[in-house]
Amino acid sequence: MHALPQDHTGTRIARLRRERHLTQRALSELANIPYSTLTKVEQGAAPASPHVVGACARALRVEVSTIQGQPYADELRADQLDVLIRPIREALDVYDLGPDPDVRARQPEELHREAEQLCADVRAGHIKNVASRVAGLIEEGTTAAHTAQTREGWLTLASFYRTAYDVAAKLGYPDLAQLSLARLDWAAQRGSDAVLGGMHHYMRALSYLRDGKYRTGHRLVRLGLSTLEQAEPGRERQAVTGQLHLGAAVLSGRAHDAEQAHVHLDEAEQIAAKTGEAMEVHWLAFGPTNVRVHRVSVLSALDQYGKAVEEAEKTRIPKGWANSRTSHHYAEVARSFLWTGNLDASFESLLRARKAAPQQAKYHPTVRETYAGLEAAHRRLPNSFLSYGAWLGPSPAH
Repeated sequence: MHALPQDHTGTRIARLRRERHLTQRALSELANIPYSTLTKVEQGAAPASPHVVGACARALRVEVSTIQGQPYADELRADQLDVLIRPIREALDVYDLGPDPDVRARQPEELHREAEQLCADVRAGHIKNVASRVAGLIEEGTTAAHTAQTREGWLTLASFYRTAYDVAAKLGYPDLAQLSLARLDWAAQRGSDAVLGGMHHYMRALSYLRDGKYRTGHRLVRLGLSTLEQAEPGRERQAVTGQLHLGAAVLSGRAHDAEQAHVHLDEAEQIAAKTGEAMEVHWLAFGPTNVRVHRVSVLSALDQYGKAVEEAEKTRIPKGWANSRTSHHYAEVARSFLWTGNLDASFESLLRARKAAPQQAKYHPTVRETYAGLEAAHRRLPNSFLSYGAWLGPSPAH
């Protein structure tokens, strides 16, 4: 049984296009993408790159998540993850109600440890475990912050909100991710933390990156860099500044602005040379490895897949690097190998993405799109290929 033949990105683009009474030629002109590319994507003969998905979403005036089919409801239901989303929404909604008399909050030190553990678990790829805990911790952190009215309390609550954002973004709930970021900003302002403010703008920029709105993403990067100027100089500020440049590099790559993409990559590389591997700074994994990983991502976004593969083959992931970042990297590498025609290497990279962080990989749009592309090419692939498709989940037709 194949997993994704009935409902892939191309079929969704075609369905949305027909609903708007547009021809393929008309959509290709509105989206400013080649007609031949659009026809191949709709037919399933070629996978849809992030640039194509973003361009079609803007032209069709829909969310990128709609084109990608997120959230993947059937799979979330099968994994019992869908029932964890509503409690998170409810916990985010009581942010301004003050202390809850029915909630007994633990000491600040204990809640801070919980916040750090959640961040660690997200980076380890334990999405379900985190999703099951974060709503209760937000409620507890909300009561603690309102009761104590201390900087530490507000920053711990901001960290819980950040984790809610991570869960929502990884499971394909962009509206919940945006709401989580709004709450993070609210708490960060009360904690008067300029670095966290800069991070908030970085994560907002990533939300617009995922939605194909690159111009707005760049504006948020600039705002984040400006906010960081108010922070105390030091390694923490440098790491977040470098991460903002990496975000800007990918935004430029998706917009096919190669010059600006490399300017931001070079800036991040210079900062990383000063900070070294700064994985512990706000769990961003910033450092030389992250710069190299982002260079692969940027080259892929620029449709320079051969160069992306060359860069990937030179990149070594250090022991102890975040599983979530490792999985994301191999998903990007798999796409680049697919576009260069190396199907075996592409599938091997998908296996690596799954091994590093299975729960994240299962709900990663790039993993699914690459699998669909491999399925379209379906030749010279091992028997384990179809079992990978069964793991991703059955198509809606079954």
